[in-house]
Amino acid sequence: MYFLSELFIFLAAALLIVPLMNRLGLSSVIGYLTAGVIIGPGGFALIDDAENILHFSEIGVVLLLFVIGLELQPRRLWIMRRPVFGLGSAQVVATTLVLAVPLLLLGLEPAAALVLGFSLALSSTAFVLQLLGEKKQLNHTHGRSAFGVLLLQDLAVIPVITWLSIQGSGSDTFNPWALVAVIACLIAARYAIRPILRIIAATGIHELFIAASLALVTGAALGLNEAGLSMGLGAFVAGMMVADSEYRHQLETDVMPFKGLLLGLFFIAVGMSADLRLLWDSPAIVIGLTAGLVFLKIIAMLPVAWLFNLRRCDLLKTAVLLSQGGEFAFVLLAAGVSATLVSADDMKLAVLIVTLSMAATPFLMMLLEKLLEKDDSPPFDEIHTAHHPVILAGFGRVGQIIARVLATRGIPFKAIEANPGQVDFVRSFGNDVYYGDATRLDVLQNAGVRDAKAIVITLDNIEASVKLTEMLRETCPDLAIYVRARHRQHEIKLRDLGVTGVIRDTLLSSLRLAEYVLEGLGIGQEDARNTIATFEEHDTQTLQKQAAVIHDPAAYRQTTRDAAEELAQLFRADQQD
Repeated sequence: MYFLSELFIFLAAALLIVPLMNRLGLSSVIGYLTAGVIIGPGGFALIDDAENILHFSEIGVVLLLFVIGLELQPRRLWIMRRPVFGLGSAQVVATTLVLAVPLLLLGLEPAAALVLGFSLALSSTAFVLQLLGEKKQLNHTHGRSAFGVLLLQDLAVIPVITWLSIQGSGSDTFNPWALVAVIACLIAARYAIRPILRIIAATGIHELFIAASLALVTGAALGLNEAGLSMGLGAFVAGMMVADSEYRHQLETDVMPFKGLLLGLFFIAVGMSADLRLLWDSPAIVIGLTAGLVFLKIIAMLPVAWLFNLRRCDLLKTAVLLSQGGEFAFVLLAAGVSATLVSADDMKLAVLIVTLSMAATPFLMMLLEKLLEKDDSPPFDEIHTAHHPVILAGFGRVGQIIARVLATRGIPFKAIEANPGQVDFVRSFGNDVYYGDATRLDVLQNAGVRDAKAIVITLDNIEASVKLTEMLRETCPDLAIYVRARHRQHEIKLRDLGVTGVIRDTLLSSLRLAEYVLEGLGIGQEDARNTIATFEEHDTQTLQKQAAVIHDPAAYRQTTRDAAEELAQLFRADQQD
């Protein structure tokens, strides 16, 4: 019963705090950390066993690294050798030295200063990858660079924690055969895992495949842990071993729910482990040391990233992403205490600083992105060329297809796009594309919108496209306006503004795909085409009815229900005929 009550407290805290943080525009990780602080010993003390919970919740980090391993085939790791072994090694050495030297000057012994410096030089794999995943930036240059450094850090932990274990046990030797035996098992498993998974999948029992997925992760993690290595590294290697298999996507699907929950639990446990009494007793010292850690890690990373030719914005983002302390600091500091190299008080202070540095990272990233957004954007292009009959506001996927159709008929157009990278790319193919904000009337006037026959608005942002349509309808009443709508409500708003033509993103592709499905089910081509035509006509009529009651939610819902019933009756009548 006690376990269930603790579980309820964890879930309730996450359900209350994380959505609130998301509503405030903050990362879910901040929500989990805050929840941990609130329910932990430093808050309301609803749960006080932070250390054991932290050890258990490390399974979430293990599962995260397994999923990353699934995405990173061995050949891709070889491709990433430069950010991993080059940038990663340089970061670890440079940051350790930058942090260890001040500790030496403060009077710490060289061994203690190096252990503390190395522990704090490590960044949080779970934290950074969660942030990058939320922002969908794992495949960006700074995302790949940060991941390469984090992977090298995980590898660098191995010899250090091995040495600390030897110091703590009083032994002066290390038996390498355990490591050799585990590596041999992993190599053998490389050729045995796929046949085993094939046999389990053949049973058709999905629960067994989930069990196999978890057994694979935990087995590999425990195997390397027995050799004194990182459990996360074992899971990462296991993921890489099956990254090329046909079961990769199913394994990822089965593991993801467990990973998400346990990773959230891990961050809650990190929040619980922070001794906030130190912060209340000496706020200036704790905040100053936290700021010093973040500042020194950024300063150490900047020249390293510059040497590896990262662009300025990627260089800054990578440095800020890696500016916090990591979860391995807890493990290494505990080992340092056991080896009598680090005092218990120093460990408590370091754990609090690491936790606060984690909490600071999302805020620093938001601030940096806002600064880069203003600073890195090149000036808009001057548009003073000949007027064209068609203007494309936005030159993404939709705009480019329309442009190609116009080009086949020899109809000149002028495109305005707000993404400078996209402009450079499509301009290299000879397109008449300009960098600018198509929602600004002065930009459109420079592009010759008053002399154009038509404008095609393909902007992703719904509010921007509606605002632009309103502005053009007022200033250019004779201009034909064609707009891409993102969804049904968006289309209704645009029709209400009197656009010349509007089409929803997925409408035509969905209708065409539905026609293929009907034909594949044995319905004749003409019959399938008539069905789609009937549906499309009825959908247009329904849209007009919904537009009339868009501001009345109850009437809108009733119109939708009535339309569905009308359509069903229409098809039933056709079948009877």
